[in-house]
Amino acid sequence: MKKKTNSNPLVSIIINCHNAADFILKSIKSVLNQNYKNWELIIFDNNSKDKTSSIVKKFIKDKRIKYYKSRMLLNLYHARNLALKKTKGEFISFLDADDWLVKDKLKKQIKFISKNKNINIIYSNLYLFNQRKNEKKIFSKEMLYNGKITQELLDDFKMPILTTLIRKKIFKKYMFNENYNIIGDFDLFLRVSLEERILSMQEPLAFYRLHSSNMSSRRLDLNISELENWINKNKSKKKFKNFNYTKIYRKIKTLKIKNNLIMGYKIKTIKELIKSPIEINNFKFLPFLFLPNKAAKKIILK
Repeated sequence: MKKKTNSNPLVSIIINCHNAADFILKSIKSVLNQNYKNWELIIFDNNSKDKTSSIVKKFIKDKRIKYYKSRMLLNLYHARNLALKKTKGEFISFLDADDWLVKDKLKKQIKFISKNKNINIIYSNLYLFNQRKNEKKIFSKEMLYNGKITQELLDDFKMPILTTLIRKKIFKKYMFNENYNIIGDFDLFLRVSLEERILSMQEPLAFYRLHSSNMSSRRLDLNISELENWINKNKSKKKFKNFNYTKIYRKIKTLKIKNNLIMGYKIKTIKELIKSPIEINNFKFLPFLFLPNKAAKKIILK
């Protein structure tokens, strides 16, 4: 006798937040407005000191919404793991407090993954929303990756966590590395990709907000150190050693040039530009050497 599949499975949506009072209202409303209704929302407040809690508490009359607050500030991926332990759904979806979902994100993804029963993780395209310009654009006009995509993720990581839908059973084997604050998604999805086929949906199903407080933009130094740590830790391991790391080294080099310019380290910038292997594309940053530091920083971080 065949096991009956649930056509309306529970989806646990996780919002991790810290001092998110300016943005979290839109994120919560995007969950409430989903046309797929069998969800629970786990809001894990990472020791916010602003009005985040008072905003969230207006919604907890809805029994599907659960709110937890940490007594201390944790690394983001430690907080993500703690939030995962609170979930009850068959599927997991992530949403950061400054982003939001398209109203049929869950409905379309549940339908898609239900047709691909041997697939445990999917993701989609999204819109990049520039808060300063009040404009949106497509994240990737090129086709997203499908299948065994480890090399593709190493070359150009284009798998935004807020677009994913993941079977919870994945997290019985894989958890986030709690030492990371920026590249935890990159690390997790690369490890998963070694053993799992991953499928994509080209349609944009979420909005990623670009603003001056984005951690990945503000802390280029941390991004660099975490990527270098990841390479040093994993490159020589049997499961990762046969992959090509050329493009990720290029990315780190570009991040170093940007960070040096932001910090006003012009000599270090020049040294990085002419350091072997020379990347011609990075010479687009040369004019920034002649700008005041404040102006260069504003343009790089916009």
